[in-house]
Amino acid sequence: MQSSRRRWLMISFAFWATVINYLDRQTLSVAAPVLREQFHMSNVEYSRVVFAFLLAYTLSNGISGPVIDRLGTKLGYALCMAWWSVAALLHSFATGALNLGIFRFLLGIGEAGNWPAGVKVATEWFPESERALASGIFNSGSAVGAILAPPIVAWILLRYGWPAAFVAVGAVGLIWLALWLPAYHTPPAAAAEFEAPPIPVRELVRTRFVLGFTFSKIFLDPVWYFYLFWFPEYLKRARGFDMAAIGKYSWIPFALAGAGNFLGGGLSGRLLRRGASVTVARKSAVTFFAAFMTSAIGAVLVQQAWLAIALVSIAMLGYTGSLANMLAMPGDVFPKSSVASVYGLASMGSGFGGMLFTLITGWVVDHYSYTPVFIGFGLLPLICATILWLLVGELRPIGIRPTIRRITLEEANIPN
Repeated sequence: MQSSRRRWLMISFAFWATVINYLDRQTLSVAAPVLREQFHMSNVEYSRVVFAFLLAYTLSNGISGPVIDRLGTKLGYALCMAWWSVAALLHSFATGALNLGIFRFLLGIGEAGNWPAGVKVATEWFPESERALASGIFNSGSAVGAILAPPIVAWILLRYGWPAAFVAVGAVGLIWLALWLPAYHTPPAAAAEFEAPPIPVRELVRTRFVLGFTFSKIFLDPVWYFYLFWFPEYLKRARGFDMAAIGKYSWIPFALAGAGNFLGGGLSGRLLRRGASVTVARKSAVTFFAAFMTSAIGAVLVQQAWLAIALVSIAMLGYTGSLANMLAMPGDVFPKSSVASVYGLASMGSGFGGMLFTLITGWVVDHYSYTPVFIGFGLLPLICATILWLLVGELRPIGIRPTIRRITLEEANIPN
């Protein structure tokens, strides 16, 4: 009973880490109109600053997951938080696009570890039927952080200047770190499984699941990055919002996105309780919520700004509903000792897609408008859902040979 209650405390730590992660990340988005004017950045130059973050994020995903599996959740999560909090503080010293991009690169290195670590916490403490919900709970921190960032950052920026905003969000991460280290431990029920070493990365990257899952994330996560990094800019450039209005209204889509985490986890959990297989429950939930994301197409076509924000909000709910189920998938297939590695490796796909589509976004906006960008990001999630159904295969636990702790080709579902 005590362990059952304690699991909610542990997932709350992952939730608050994700809130802080997005406060740090979103500070640039909110401050972008001011920074772009001060540093004289074009859309292409701004896209390169965002690209620097995503480049580091992509490379670090392939490293942070295995590192967290090796060090354990407690130390691995602590290392990531310490790194990205210090990187956030460094932003206050930026003097131009170049060193701003360098500080974003450093931030991306640390922030990449949040989701592999959070997935590991959810897998350690929650059973299969509750894992998507637990993943949705910690991932809802991204929406909460994005909700809090516009009003808080805009207030600090207008009152104290943009450097103070970066200092404030970096300091909050160090407070989390001081609370995390004495509080976290691996649950007794999972301790025996963690005695086995993680599956080597060279074997993970040959599995059908990791290959297909990585490919699918190329077409889902860049949609979120677009709203995260470009939506305040869109409100300013295309809808005529000033900084005060951006702080007042740009949080709304993220509020609805928070609900998507719970709806997505709840839908697959309900399907599982009704007898659906894990494969059908997870993939059906992803597809259902991916369809919501097509509402972004209408957002750029309507005249009323409030209606555009409403349609973007529906799209963002669709994203988090889909992601809650994708966060649970590695734990459905791989042992607990390897889930951080799996999600980290797969997230290299999201980082690659984010880099590619961010550069495309900057170029298209400079040469055309936001219209083709919104249409494209409305359709990409349907490609992700199609890939999950066609390429990922069944979501069933793989086996581990107890004598040598290595998965067989058949168990890993490696295509011939």
